[in-house]
Amino acid sequence: MKFSTPFEVFDWISSFINLEQDLSMRNFRLDRMQNLAKICKNPQTFAQAFHIAGSKGKGSISGMICSILNQAGMKCSLYASPHVMDFRERLSMGANFFDDEVYKKAGDELKETVEIAIQKFPGEEYTFFELMTLWYFLCSRVANVNAISVETGMGGRLDATNILMPAVSVISIIELEHTEYLGTSIKTIAGEKAGIIKKGKPVVLAKQKHEALEVFKSKVLEMASPLYYFPEYGEISNVKLEKKGTVFNLKLKNPKDEKLLFLQDICLSLHGLIQAENAGLAILALKTIFPNIEERAIRKGLQDFSLPARFQRLDVKQDFIVDGAHTSSSVQNTVNIFTDLYGDNGILVFGCAKDKDVKAMAEICLPCFSKIIITTPGTFKKSSPEAVYEVFQEAAAELSKPPEIIFIPETEKAIKHALEFGRDLSLPILGTGSFYLAAEILNLINQ
Repeated sequence: MKFSTPFEVFDWISSFINLEQDLSMRNFRLDRMQNLAKICKNPQTFAQAFHIAGSKGKGSISGMICSILNQAGMKCSLYASPHVMDFRERLSMGANFFDDEVYKKAGDELKETVEIAIQKFPGEEYTFFELMTLWYFLCSRVANVNAISVETGMGGRLDATNILMPAVSVISIIELEHTEYLGTSIKTIAGEKAGIIKKGKPVVLAKQKHEALEVFKSKVLEMASPLYYFPEYGEISNVKLEKKGTVFNLKLKNPKDEKLLFLQDICLSLHGLIQAENAGLAILALKTIFPNIEERAIRKGLQDFSLPARFQRLDVKQDFIVDGAHTSSSVQNTVNIFTDLYGDNGILVFGCAKDKDVKAMAEICLPCFSKIIITTPGTFKKSSPEAVYEVFQEAAAELSKPPEIIFIPETEKAIKHALEFGRDLSLPILGTGSFYLAAEILNLINQ
């Protein structure tokens, strides 16, 4: 039976999620993905590919590359995760979804591929991420795109996307993350991310800590791959933070002819120095393959690009920002931008998953708001909002002037309270701590 809607395809793929309940590194096997792709004639090989890995920023970089290429008149698709409001955010044409017929036709081909694989490789258990990745490649082939911008999932070396032979690999900043799978040091995590570097293919690399940089330098020598290290090729300056986004200057050495490119007052819809640096990486990556890409396409692509739940201003009659920050470093960055723009008297709506470093995030947030509302970050991941509330209370006890902290476990009630209180006192609101909380807020506001 053929699929009648894209949502039927997604529901079918989602039925494989249970197979991932107890993940360990042994569950990540590239040969399983290679076998699947081979059955449907390797759909990942037909388009020019940009492959992006890293600990943070890879979603921004991959999206910017896609947006600029589409502005340049190419037909580029985007693979990203996680989605916030709609699963089609994961596999799209960037600013637009694929046509429904593309999702359905690719979904039919995907299901047929899995049915063949089950017969050919009995006992294999295919994962949600593997099937989503292959669906994306199939959608891109059905849509006849000529470029693909692909964000890795968690790692690199054994990531399902790593069946690609990219035109260029891009690696953003490396931090400690997913240590239960990728390793407990910057060096070992960098080693996993370096797995996307392919023989002879150029590598664009963000500024790194020394131990990560040494890993990448060793890998590019081993693979005979040209290395374009951003601190040696690019310089960001005059960064100005505005409510509509970020304005900055970029000086870039063209990797093909070493000529200097100087772009002034680039307008980016995303916020912060880190996003300006991500834009610089995206432009450098594009210049390695398309050295003559027009300045107009670069400017328009960056200005038009946006990401849901990345310092997103909601369409309400007050300042309400939603951000999916869920690590201490990303929360720090979000709070810094929020206070730079709105001051330190705002309202925070906070909820995070059970496995996060709540104490570190509490210490970041407490001095920066006059009122903090702790709530439940959706239902997709395990959480303990009562425990989060207690951690915030304990950390607040160390302050001479702590903010008011209240506990409203029902997310809808928490949002309504924040809106009413913020409206009465003309206070800005920030909702953060989890992509799942961000999705809940967006759903409630958009109802």
